[in-house]
Amino acid sequence: MIAAPYACDPKASLGRQFPEKESRTRTPFARDRDRIIHCTAFRRLKEKTQVFVAHEGDYYRTRLTHSLEVAQIARSLAVALGLDSDLAEAIALAHDLGHPPFGHAGEDELAECMKPFGGFDHNVQTFRVVTELERRYPGFLGLNLTWETLEGVVKHNGPVIGKLKEPSWAALVAFNKHYDLRLDTYASAEAQVAAIADDIAYNNHDVDDGVQAELFGLADLENIPLIGPAIASVRKDWPKIDDRMLRLEAVRRMIGLMIDDVLQETRARVAAGKVQTAEDVRTLGHTLVQFTDGMQEDLSRLRLFLHERMYRHYRVNRTRSQARRILSEMFHLFTAEPEVLPPEWSNAAEGMDKTALARHVCDYIAGMTDRFAIEEHRRLFHLEFGH
Repeated sequence: MIAAPYACDPKASLGRQFPEKESRTRTPFARDRDRIIHCTAFRRLKEKTQVFVAHEGDYYRTRLTHSLEVAQIARSLAVALGLDSDLAEAIALAHDLGHPPFGHAGEDELAECMKPFGGFDHNVQTFRVVTELERRYPGFLGLNLTWETLEGVVKHNGPVIGKLKEPSWAALVAFNKHYDLRLDTYASAEAQVAAIADDIAYNNHDVDDGVQAELFGLADLENIPLIGPAIASVRKDWPKIDDRMLRLEAVRRMIGLMIDDVLQETRARVAAGKVQTAEDVRTLGHTLVQFTDGMQEDLSRLRLFLHERMYRHYRVNRTRSQARRILSEMFHLFTAEPEVLPPEWSNAAEGMDKTALARHVCDYIAGMTDRFAIEEHRRLFHLEFGH
């Protein structure tokens, strides 16, 4: 039940780009959530990675498990703040749909390959997935999500008006001419909840994954903000606890601490800004859903530790190097010889100029899972004739 006057009301939704009959059993935002869950790009997240490559171990997070964790946290925050939990969940589930294989290494490589052809940005790619690339309905391209969900997908991290001159954002500029998403304002409180839930989820699961991968140990975390005090509190409560359970309980407590901090700061900002409507949230001039200054400082120190000990670890660097090489070699082969693309992609490529072909190839590669990219590269470059 929605309690906050500044929540998005599904009954007051601005609707969809292509009008449709309303569902008899679901709100428009719940319908958006369901469409996202059922789309091809969402299923593919199960073998797209955050930091580790999908075949390195079943216990590391993938984009799918990350998206589910973000959605769970977003839904919990939305309920606590009296927001529309279906909208927050939909945006959370959609936020990573445009990520290519191999995490940030894959995005960096596609951005490099696409420099002469308009660039690549995973946020814009997510937008293109839900408005163009998904082909599931006879009446329109994409998922035909509500205005509020599209707004949240695009602006969950704040206004994007300053990015519109970047070549990689051209698709959004073109779309916005026909369907205005108010790119100069903040998004709804529900979208901001999804964004901060992303921060909470990845900071916590990167600590968890880093320990499991033996990139660092619990002893290394004892003097690190947030996780260090959590470890100490667990040891105080459970002196004989084993390391595995200690790690799990400390991460759980850290998530709870961060959620409590967001609720405290957001409620203070609602009061200070005299926020009464969803429009007030969009025109407030700063983020409504946020951490306290103290929490942001602690998070900065935690991220610095993760950057030094995890994201730039030599094992992760080797994986990044391999991943970038795989995508680079495939991109240049496909753009030089589009006839080696699968039939549906090679047929569609006929008659394209260089820029259109590069975007077409980029879309094909961005949609791959880690495992498929590795296998496709092997088929193309390891000279297995007849396959």
